[in-house]
Amino acid sequence: MIAIYARVSTEEQAKKGFSLEDQLKECRKKANSDEVIEYVDRGMSGEFLDRHALTKLRNDVREDLITKVICLDPDRLSRKLMNQLIITDEIEKRGVELVFVTSEYTKTPEGNLFYSMRGAIAEFEKAKINERMSRGRREKARQGKVLRNFQIYGYDYDKETSQIIINEEEANVVKLIFDLFTRPNHHVEGINGIAKYLTNKGIPTKRGAKVWHRQVVRQLLMNRVYMGEFYQNRWNTEGMLGNKYKSKEERVPMRKRPKEEWIPIECPAIIDAETFEHAQSILEQSRRRWAKKAKHDYLLSGLIRCGDCNNTMVGVKTTNWGETVYIYTDYKNYAGAKHPGCGRRINVSKLDGEVWETILKWLNTPEEIAAATERDGEKETLDFDEIESERLHSEINKVKVGRKKLLNLFSDGLDVSEEEIRETLKELKDKEERLSKDLKELEKARGNKEQHIYGKKLLQEAVEFYFSKGQNDLTFEDKKSLIRHVVKEIRVYEDRMNIYTY
Repeated sequence: MIAIYARVSTEEQAKKGFSLEDQLKECRKKANSDEVIEYVDRGMSGEFLDRHALTKLRNDVREDLITKVICLDPDRLSRKLMNQLIITDEIEKRGVELVFVTSEYTKTPEGNLFYSMRGAIAEFEKAKINERMSRGRREKARQGKVLRNFQIYGYDYDKETSQIIINEEEANVVKLIFDLFTRPNHHVEGINGIAKYLTNKGIPTKRGAKVWHRQVVRQLLMNRVYMGEFYQNRWNTEGMLGNKYKSKEERVPMRKRPKEEWIPIECPAIIDAETFEHAQSILEQSRRRWAKKAKHDYLLSGLIRCGDCNNTMVGVKTTNWGETVYIYTDYKNYAGAKHPGCGRRINVSKLDGEVWETILKWLNTPEEIAAATERDGEKETLDFDEIESERLHSEINKVKVGRKKLLNLFSDGLDVSEEEIRETLKELKDKEERLSKDLKELEKARGNKEQHIYGKKLLQEAVEFYFSKGQNDLTFEDKKSLIRHVVKEIRVYEDRMNIYTY
């Protein structure tokens, strides 16, 4: 039986116009017989061996069902020389004749050399095609054009202008999600609550699914495109095309490119920058804020931290002379705890009462919050930020100087082994990365001073929410929600507590 193999990838089909029917027609003419079996791979890259039709052909060759294999050109078998040679060897070992329409192939030293040269050229051509396509896409992006439809919820893709435009219906849902997440409300609590709310309301996702998952909501809240920041050339996907053919261990992960390689694209904003940044602040603490429900609910859970040892303080039930008592404590008794805590304990009712009285005072006299913020934390934070920033810069400079001295010693030919140099350089590199990360986080915190202004806006919204119900009608959950939309953290010391707001 004569086998005919044909393949076309999507890009080649579009660019070269050599369709599968054209290949099959030429191969049938070459076969000059009706006893043929056609093996066809549609839209499959020639870079990989794991193709459905090719695998079936190779199996049939091994089963001695095939006497001759006809293919339009060697690059239809594979775009990689090594894979071409593997397939050719498998076919010829079974005594099967291999024929190409576009060239004569002979099993001679000269024929093998020419065949290998053609395979190498095909592989080179494939690499050049990929390079030109990547360069073309980057140039198009630099011209301000969006390369494809990225399926971003809240936006549509305009093919004519190559831009993303606002989808008003979806944009309203985006605003609703940010509103539910950042403002006091009676409807939902946390990301999971938003996902359930949208599902119950029958609002479809971008792909038309009826169910919203919490991860989808989380990714939406973290997407900077909603405040007008959209980047292309952000991710390096090189080598990922073949992941579906590889085991989990061999798969190539998506890697983020250095920020200087990202290409910014102008796009319309749906959310203002203050709301977006506030959402990021809440997201950083969401693991603590919306933890699994405990047997006993605590008004300040996820907000309290010991001012001395920096451990978070959690609510626990204990007994005192046979009487049940609820306390907040910084003690950590689980395996792997970095710091067991300094043993600070404070009665739940006492701390809850003090914090709620302070919040009530702010709600009834909102101008108090500005003075409270400055008195309890702003100056202290600014002084600390300045000192810590100077220290981090100094430490980073020391690491750089140390690395330069080390390289100079090595270049001067001193008796220092290359292995010692490598280990020391790695230690210095790791230290610099840690210091740079700390500095970046510190500068980010310093750069968010506008959040203080936004915090006053949040307080005003909390006041409106509070007065819309009245103090006596506020439930435990109302109080908990109100506190979380005004208070970022509560630090407890031996003789005082500091309440830090947004």
